[in-house]
Amino acid sequence: MIRALHKAFTVLLAGVLAGLVLAAAALPLALVFGLGFGGIASSYAELPNTLRTPPTAQRSTLYAADGVTLITSFYTEDRVDVPLAKVAPVMRQAIVAAEDARFYQHRGVDVRGVVRAFTVNQRDGQARQGASTLTMQYVRNVLSNDPRLTKEQRQKATEISTARKLQEMRYALALERELTKDEILTRYLNIAYFGAGAYGIAAATKRYFSTTPARLTLAQAALLAGLVRSPDTDDPINGDADAALTRRSYVLDRMVALGQTGPVDAAQAREEPLTLRPSRTPNDCTAVPEQRNDWGFFCDWFTQWWSDQPAFGATAAERQDTLRRGGFRIVASLDPAVQRAAVRQATGIYDVDDRRAAPVAVVQPGTGRVLALAVNRNYSVDPNPAGQRNYPNTVNQLVAGGNGIEGYQAGSTFKLFALLAALESGLPLETAFVAPSRIVTRFPTDDPRSSCGGRWCPVNATPEWMDGYRTMWTAFGRSVNTYFAWLTERIGADRVVEMAERLGIRFRAPDDAELARSGARDWGAFTLGVSSTTPLDLANAYATVAAEGTWCAPSPVVSITDSAGKEVATGQPDCRQVIDTEVARAAADAARCPVGDQSMYRRCDGGTAEQLRPGLGRPVAGKTGSSERNETESVVAFTPQLAVAQIAANPDDPRDAVGAAVQSRMVDAVGRILAAALADTPVRDFVPPNESITYRLTPTPRTGN
Repeated sequence: MIRALHKAFTVLLAGVLAGLVLAAAALPLALVFGLGFGGIASSYAELPNTLRTPPTAQRSTLYAADGVTLITSFYTEDRVDVPLAKVAPVMRQAIVAAEDARFYQHRGVDVRGVVRAFTVNQRDGQARQGASTLTMQYVRNVLSNDPRLTKEQRQKATEISTARKLQEMRYALALERELTKDEILTRYLNIAYFGAGAYGIAAATKRYFSTTPARLTLAQAALLAGLVRSPDTDDPINGDADAALTRRSYVLDRMVALGQTGPVDAAQAREEPLTLRPSRTPNDCTAVPEQRNDWGFFCDWFTQWWSDQPAFGATAAERQDTLRRGGFRIVASLDPAVQRAAVRQATGIYDVDDRRAAPVAVVQPGTGRVLALAVNRNYSVDPNPAGQRNYPNTVNQLVAGGNGIEGYQAGSTFKLFALLAALESGLPLETAFVAPSRIVTRFPTDDPRSSCGGRWCPVNATPEWMDGYRTMWTAFGRSVNTYFAWLTERIGADRVVEMAERLGIRFRAPDDAELARSGARDWGAFTLGVSSTTPLDLANAYATVAAEGTWCAPSPVVSITDSAGKEVATGQPDCRQVIDTEVARAAADAARCPVGDQSMYRRCDGGTAEQLRPGLGRPVAGKTGSSERNETESVVAFTPQLAVAQIAANPDDPRDAVGAAVQSRMVDAVGRILAAALADTPVRDFVPPNESITYRLTPTPRTGN
């Protein structure tokens, strides 16, 4: 007998898949001689953890704020797990018929199948039949795709050898002692590769038929079940459609033989033409649906935000891998209606072919959730005409900054930070100063445009309207440069810089970062907005005032749910009180002056955007800003429920002045965005500040860097 066995092994080893056949042959011989399973069975406790909880890569999906509208997906493998109850019974039957007819009879290793395979292979002298059960295939799939294993370990898990086959059997036997058949079948259907980039039954159903696993027909189920054997070659989209149909017929025949379907139904399914409705799952931000191309900038910022969250990994690369493998369901803060309004207004300022841009951000006070990010550009990697770097197509983050985009000067909108710092230091809103046309400060400067003997000496843009007796209300309303230069000198420029940082202004430009770090005490011009910023940072800073001093980290999400259905805490707002409530209320009261509203104390007297309040028809506050030579123009407006910021600039050439005339159009645009976004929300007024912070000098200990 031993000699005969040796001869049989020799014949088998000569085959194309000798190792596989040898492994398949080993078990029946042991059984024939009565050795049983005792020597190859292992306990469940000895199983690798990956087999208990398979680390399959699953697609993460990003939805708009309604939780239904798809923005895009992120994946390395297009897969999303589904429970067996959501898979059509005909699909369950088809996969069993195709791959393991005795699945519900054996205990992980099919003795009859192994004996049959051994007999056929020994008779033919080559490996014509295998003996892998669904459970064994599941084991092999898990081990061969485990990201926690090295490449060599994964290769070893699928090598053709007796040792590997016996290990597969041991693991399969152990799994079947702990898991039900339906649990194993569920895992198998979710891990199997069906070709055309589709991993798991849900992705395969969508890829080939644009439907769900629950709605599969007999013909569709048989086709998919047939693909598992050779998914790369039989794939009817990219491979051999005839081979796919041949396999479909085989599966239908097996289903009839097993009594899972009737001959008539099988015949009808066999005669059905190959009717595919292929659809590809979008992957990453450039795959945002074409009709929603403008959502790409929000999506891009979402990926930046995700890369900054420590909960998802130790490095940015690990966090992105977690996103593309973790199977998260992410409901974004993006509101489609607000986004539409923002895009309409951004493209109303400049069209997509204009070298200038008008990026705009919309933020919800008290949560930091970003409802819209829009700019007059196509989010696309398509090439631009010669000489046009960033228009009409770009994927650069022109709205939120980052990845090389430092931002734009926001001019007098930064006076808010001087206002807040002064209020916090104990100066009341009533603080008065007779503002001259020009003021020479103690702050050094080497900028010849604003230097008087080496000292910073700003001027008022419109002296006849701005000069004279001013308080915080009227100076903020009329945007009096010399008043705020005097105020900054009185409280300390470093206090102003520190306040801006506290409200979330990030210094992306290296020169700005260096001044903020080591030269803030002499950075008087900071008050007039010479530092680069973005519409998102600016909107969120003003949203902090709207939320009565509560700063929230800008967030692109409403909720994040992991693949197990558990909510992830990182998706919740990250907020903290950064300025005193009364200080914020006082700043909001002064900020009503620039936009044509009236302070609670009736102290507003003129503003740079007076048309905003009448057009909006509800309490509003805000500020406009112009940089040197009107190179950029900025508008910020907020209510207690919403903050909007827009900046007009040439992202490719900061010296290309947009001109003063565009500001009026921007004021109208920001007002229309607010009106559209707040159309169905109740009117809310600001809470008035107390009289102490309004009129009374109350010095506080000096803080700052």
